Amino acid sequence: MEPDVIPCTSALDNELFGSSLKILRVTDNVRELQTMLRDKSTSRSDFIFYADRLIRLVVEEGLNQLPYRECVITTPTGQTYDGLRYEKGNCGVSIMRSGEAMEQGLRDCCRSIRLGKILITSDEETHEARSVYAKVPQDVYRRKVLLMYPIMNTGNTVVKAVNVLQEHSVNEQNIILLNLFCTPQAVKQILTKFPGMTIVTTEVHPVTPNHFGQKYFGTD
Repeated sequence: MEPDVIPCTSALDNELFGSSLKILRVTDNVRELQTMLRDKSTSRSDFIFYADRLIRLVVEEGLNQLPYRECVITTPTGQTYDGLRYEKGNCGVSIMRSGEAMEQGLRDCCRSIRLGKILITSDEETHEARSVYAKVPQDVYRRKVLLMYPIMNTGNTVVKAVNVLQEHSVNEQNIILLNLFCTPQAVKQILTKFPGMTIVTTEVHPVTPNHFGQKYFGTD
């Protein structure tokens, strides 16, 4: 049986990033979802439907990166079963606004998980990313953080968001970025600056569907 995630896309990526970059195995189902999200003729209602499906797959794989502990439970028939439970201390943080599209997918899998938000904007003159708002759990530094941002081109926004988390004493090893599409440039910048981070994505490609946020929220 093939693994749910595949190694990096090239020998160079493997050498640079190793297990820090996790790409979902591209089944026909995943490729169809990617195709529908890239197709300019996809209606908004269909776009949201396919986006939510792909987000769910990424979220599920992100949850696989969290720590578990062994436990023993009793079944309704009185039998014991050796199982697993999540370790306590996880949270989600979305980078506004497109990252908020991934919040429901995370809630669907972890309905009691704490959520935070970070807003990053670009300076009109210098185009430098800057943080204008951040609200995260007070004890975020004790938690594993699922950082949500679906489309990455340069990686600048994510780099700034990670800087904000670090200002709240979050260790980069505790950050898992949940992403749908990213460029090789973005991956290289993020994992060069933060080699302890983990990126979970469905595709590394020079061209990303930059219309994602506008189409999902109906602002195109």
